[in-house]
Formats: sequence, structure tokens, C-alpha cells
Amino acid sequence: MKKNNFVEGTIIATAIIVIVKLLGMLYVIPFYAIVGTKGGALYSYAYNIYLIFLGISSAGLPDAVAKIISEYNALGYEGAKQRAYRIGRNLISIIAITSFLVLFIFAEEIGVFIIGTLEGGNTAQDVAFVIRCLSPSVLLVPFLSITKGYLQGHKYISASSLSQLFEQIIRIFIILVGSYLVLKVFNGTLSLAVGVAVSGAFFGGLVAYLYLKHVMKKNNLIHEVDKEDKITNKEIVKKIITYAIPFIIISIVVNIYNETDQLLVLRTLGDILKFPTDQVETIASSISTWSPKICMVINAMAMGMTMSLVPTIVSAFARKDYKDVEAKINKSLSMIIFISLPMSIGLSILSRPVWTMFYGANDIGSTILSLTAFSALFGNLYMIVSAICQSLNKFKAVYLVSCTGFLLNAALDIPIMLFYNKVGVPTYLGSVTASIIGYSTSTIVGLILLRKDGKYSYKQAVINGFKTLIPALSMLVVLLVMNHFITLNESVRPTALLKIVIDTVVGGIVYIVIAFKSGLMEEILGRQMLTRLVKKFTFGLVKLKDAE
Repeated sequence: MKKNNFVEGTIIATAIIVIVKLLGMLYVIPFYAIVGTKGGALYSYAYNIYLIFLGISSAGLPDAVAKIISEYNALGYEGAKQRAYRIGRNLISIIAITSFLVLFIFAEEIGVFIIGTLEGGNTAQDVAFVIRCLSPSVLLVPFLSITKGYLQGHKYISASSLSQLFEQIIRIFIILVGSYLVLKVFNGTLSLAVGVAVSGAFFGGLVAYLYLKHVMKKNNLIHEVDKEDKITNKEIVKKIITYAIPFIIISIVVNIYNETDQLLVLRTLGDILKFPTDQVETIASSISTWSPKICMVINAMAMGMTMSLVPTIVSAFARKDYKDVEAKINKSLSMIIFISLPMSIGLSILSRPVWTMFYGANDIGSTILSLTAFSALFGNLYMIVSAICQSLNKFKAVYLVSCTGFLLNAALDIPIMLFYNKVGVPTYLGSVTASIIGYSTSTIVGLILLRKDGKYSYKQAVINGFKTLIPALSMLVVLLVMNHFITLNESVRPTALLKIVIDTVVGGIVYIVIAFKSGLMEEILGRQMLTRLVKKFTFGLVKLKDAE
């Protein structure tokens, strides 16, 4: 399996992650039909807590190892590179075991904390049971993540991405088959069905881990090194911990955004505004889980880019090639806007038929999705800027960026919801608005700090961003005009699907054609990569002028 350069690695990782996220989006259609609204809320309660602990146990060290491997590769420190991987595994085992014990032992206390005084829906005991079913995954997935990090550090981006595909397929199979058998065949309880479903995370992780170990063995990536270097184990441990903390903070902040929104929505709508319990659970789970599930494809761009971005920027920074660092920063920002912006606009326009396709017609859910689509865009920018700060060892910037956005989001959640309730705007949109403000503030603060410390210029990214507005706004106008004259029933799945297909095809063509004709696609992707993409997608029938 060959190594991948930055743009190629980004495209491969993004393509596979888009497939993974599509599967992650599509499985919720039958799953939601199996477990219903109450089961969906129970799933979201447990899974959001699990993601926070998973972030603690698996987000920091693997990414830190990927960064160290890239750095030592660039400097030729083969022995230190191997020891860094082994030390990372030892450290992560301690964190994973601790996280598992906390989740398993304190599951009931966590359940009480989530449910609070809410009555008439899921109980704290139900939440505790599902959390305990999820907890074994915390023992395995961190080792999967650190192995991914090792391969990413060697620029084997496709292998790491493929493992995610295998993991997702197994996980979804267990979620759907397990929950169906418990409820429909064996007439089990709802909490047991959801508990079996979430155990899919463990078995999916196991298959992915075995695949990555095979790739490492096949490519002889773990071997004894005769040549010693001057890097001591103490230095490696210090570097791993120093690098890991910012990654852990980023992961926790991203996941805690959803958990904070969920808790504050439950408290505000249930305790303060006295919404009915079933409506409160539906709104809270829609904001924290089900809308983000649909937005996964938008988020996949940032995830795929981050996998390729960190090793390449670290390598350039280690070589002190600051022009290359600046070029990659601008390329990353340009690509994330170029791909995420039209997707956010399109999903917002299609929020009603898309929600119908996934969960059935629901005005509240579709309204939440229409704004969450733009929250995903700003979340992508936040993730990329944070990854850049980490890659350049701007740890203080990472802390400031993450904490500023999160605290602002938490502080604004309840006030904006109460304000929206008073002025007649849907109350629940206040939580999504607070998230957008938090993400955008984090992004701006991060860019300012990078410019101040490294004197990096964002001129090219700004130019490309404004250029992206032309095809994006053109697509928006065309879709709004077309939908004014072509009306379809968006509350029924067949016609909802037809509307999605028509708008996606028309909008996609308008955006791509204008972006291509204006030269924007070539500016962002590069002539060579654009030529290869055109050749692949047209089966060789179309060739660019002057392309080799």
C-alpha cells in the first residue's frame, strides 16, 4: 500500500470518510423506525457521554503519535519513531482502563445527571444500562485510534481511512440486526435493544484494529532498529503528553458542545418553559444527535483533511519551510470553504424533505436541521484551524481557541433560547445559534493568533473564499427560483426523495460548472489533481486543454 501526498491524501481520506458518514447517515432511517423517538433519545443520551470519554481516551494520544511520527520521519529518527509508538500504547492503556471504570461504575450517577427532574420518558436507569453496554468500547477503540495515528504519521492515509469503512459496516450491521431482533423477534425491552445496538462500536472497532495490524505487518512498519539516536524515552513521553493535551481538549470541546446543548435544552424547555416531556426529548435529541447525524457528510470534509493536513504541515514545519506551511494553511481553508459552503446551503434548503426521508415528516426537526447545516460549516472551520495550531505547536492558542468558543456557547445557550421564545422565533434554535457563534469565534481567534505568532498571510484563502461565493450564491438563486415553480409534497418519502434528487443534481451542476469555468477549481485543487478527477469522473471522455 503506497503513501499519499497532501492533496491526494485529503481526497482519498475525504472520499472514504464521506462514504462512512453516508452509511452513518443512512442507517438511522431503519434504526429510528425500529426504536422510535424514545429509543432515539435514549441512544443520544448515552452516546454523547460515551463520545466525551472516548475523546479523553483516544483522541489525544493517537493524533500526538501521528504528529511525532511525521516529525521523526522528516528528521530521520527511526528508533525514536518506533519507541514513540510503543510508549504511546502503554500510556493509552492506562487512560482507556481508567475511562472504562469511570463509565461503568458511575453510569447511574451520569444517568441521573442527564435526566434531571424530567419525568414521563426515559429513566436514569435506562441511560445507565446503555452507558454500561457502551463502556467496553473505550477499552478497544483507543488502541485502534493510536494505530491509525501511526499509519497517518507514515502518510498511509488510505489504510487508515479504509479501516473506518470496515468499522462502520460492522457497527451498523450490529446496530440494525441487534435492535431488530431484540424488539421484533424476542420482544425485549427498549433499553436492551439500544444497549445491544451501541455494542456495535466494540465489534466494529475490533475488525478495524485487526485490519490495521495486518497492514502494519505487511509493510514492515514495526521492526527492530539497530541504529540508536539521541532521543530519550523521557523526551518522547514529555513530547507525547505535550502534544496530546491540545488534541484531547479539541475532541472534548467538539463533543461537549452537543452534550452541553442537550443538557441546557432539557433544562430550559423542561424546567423553565415547561414544554411537554416527549417534545423536550425529541428537541434535545434532534439538536445533539439526529441533526448532526445528517450533517456528517459536511463534517467529513474537515475530518478527511485533518488526517492528511497534520502530518504534512508538521513535516514542513520541522524542515522550517514556512512558505510551504503558509501554502498548506491557505489550501486547507480554501478547500474547506469550497466544499462545505455549497453543501450547507443545499442541506438547509432541503431540510424538510431530508428530515422526512430520515425520520418522517416533522416541522421541528426540519427547522433545527436547516440551521444546523451552517453550524456544521463553522464547526469544520474550527476543526481545521485547531488542527493547524496543533501542528505548529501553538498549544496556548489551542487552549484559548477551544475554551473561548465553548464557554461562549454555554453562556449564550439559555439567554438566546429565552430571547427567541419572547420574540416568537422557535426557542430551540437558540441552542444552534449559540453553537454557530461559539465555532465562528473560535475560528476567528485562532486565525488572529496564528497570524500574530507566525506572520502567516491568509490572502489567498480570502480571495478563494470570495470567489466561492459566486457559484454558491448562483446555486442558491437557481434552486430558490426552481422550487418556487416546481412544488412537491415534502412530507411524503417518495416525493421528498424526488425533490432531493432534482435539487442536488441541478444545484451540483450549477455550482461545479461555474466553479470550473471561473478557474476556482483549478486554483484550489491544482491542475494535476483536477485533470485526474475529470478523467476519472468522465471515464476519459473529457480532457482538459494543455493537460498532460
